[in-house]
Formats: sequence, structure tokens, C-alpha cells
Amino acid sequence: MRDAGIGRVLVAALHQSIADVLPDRLEFYENWLDAKGLRDGTIGLAPLNAVLSFLRTEGVSYEAVTRRAGQYAADWTIIELSPLRRRLIARSPKFMRRTLALRIARRLVHQSYTGSRASVRIRRGVGAVDIKCSIFCGVRDRTTHPLCYFYASAVATILRHLDVMASAAVTACQAEGSPSCQVEVRLDDAAQPSSEDPIGMQGAPAA
Repeated sequence: MRDAGIGRVLVAALHQSIADVLPDRLEFYENWLDAKGLRDGTIGLAPLNAVLSFLRTEGVSYEAVTRRAGQYAADWTIIELSPLRRRLIARSPKFMRRTLALRIARRLVHQSYTGSRASVRIRRGVGAVDIKCSIFCGVRDRTTHPLCYFYASAVATILRHLDVMASAAVTACQAEGSPSCQVEVRLDDAAQPSSEDPIGMQGAPAA
């Protein structure tokens, strides 16, 4: 990270998801997500905001790109856990795995952009991740739809990798006028898998 607080995992995930979903537009976005900045971790707040601003003009592709970026970020976050920690989580009771998974999701929010803060809670089989100062949702004018799909996708992917049956959905968004973004997590064995096509565990971005 640099002074702007932009996490390398976020920009790398966005770059990869743009390459997947909008390959013909990748060269345009690399005006801000350039190879040197990705490699050195020097891409700051201004170029990232430019990327997000242009992505919002891409129609339905915005949701596809940000959801896929959330999956990549979650994949790489899980890969970077130490083998010991992954074994401990795998051997934990289900209720403990749920709590630990949501804590990892909370950490991912902060690692993506240090200006964001997240809190998590679980009550009666329903979890929630509350995100303040989302990097995706700091728009001047209110939108008619959420912009924080990245977080819902990341949370669902982390839970899936840690063998927690759950579904996740955005229920409030700062861009729509809510005080914060909220991802509701239904933590039960009846939860339906995400409709998003899984992309599997992908290798973490090279150091």
C-alpha cells in the first residue's frame, strides 16, 4: 500500500476482472492500472477513482467486473493465509468457522482500502457486514442501484472456501443514500450457492 491506502489486492483483482469481462477495454483501463503500478503497488486513490468512474458507465458490465474482482480478492486472501491457520479454521466447529470467516472478510475490506471500516455480527443464523466509507460508493449523486457488489462477492467467496454454507447480498448501499453499505449473510445449510459462476482458486498476484 501507499499513502492513499489502496490495497494491491484490490487493484490487481480489478485489473484481472476487467481482462476477463471487458478484454477489448483493458488497454483503455491500463492508462490508470499500468503494469509498473500493479507490480510496485503504487497505484493511488486518483487513478483508482478514475477506473471506477469509467466502469460505472459500462452498464451491466460494472456489476460483472466488480463481482468477479471480489472473487479474485477473496481467493488471494485465502491463499495467503498460513497453512496452520487454514487447518485450525477447517477443524473448528461450524459456529466458530462462521465467525472466523466474517473476520477475514472484515480484514479484506480494510486491506482493500484503509479508509474503509467494517463491522460484522451474527444473530439467529443471519450475519451482516457493515461497511463505512466504501471506496466503490463515494459518488457525488445518488444512484438507483448498489455499487458495492465487490464486497458481497468477496464475503460469499471467503465463506465458500472455508466450507461455510451461506449466501450474501447487498441490502443497503452508501451510493443509494444509506449511511453505510450492508451485506446480509444468510448462514445456514439451506443457503443457496451464489448465482455467480465460480472462478475457482486463482493464484495470488506476483510479488
